[in-house]
Amino acid sequence: MSVDRLRTPEVDELLRALASIKNSDEAYALLQDLCTVREVQDMAQRLRVARMLAAGEHYSAIRQSTGASATTISRVSKALNYGADGYRTIIARLDDGPGER
Repeated sequence: MSVDRLRTPEVDELLRALASIKNSDEAYALLQDLCTVREVQDMAQRLRVARMLAAGEHYSAIRQSTGASATTISRVSKALNYGADGYRTIIARLDDGPGER
């Protein structure tokens, strides 16, 4: 049996908090309170990299467009291809419609 060191009561509470977000304004406010500006920017960059990778963009184009390091692009690629499908699920939802902005 594999031990999931990430899944703790605190993380479960964070997940419940994220799942309770009703709109982009609430999400923005929580991110402002919970994360540093740099952390939010880094997460946004990783999502953009994931979208570009999923669309078949090459590393060099992604690096030039996003400013992401080769290491970041590689890590996102690994998560996109061998991870828990979080990126793919969210990318599909974002591509399905405009949603709340």
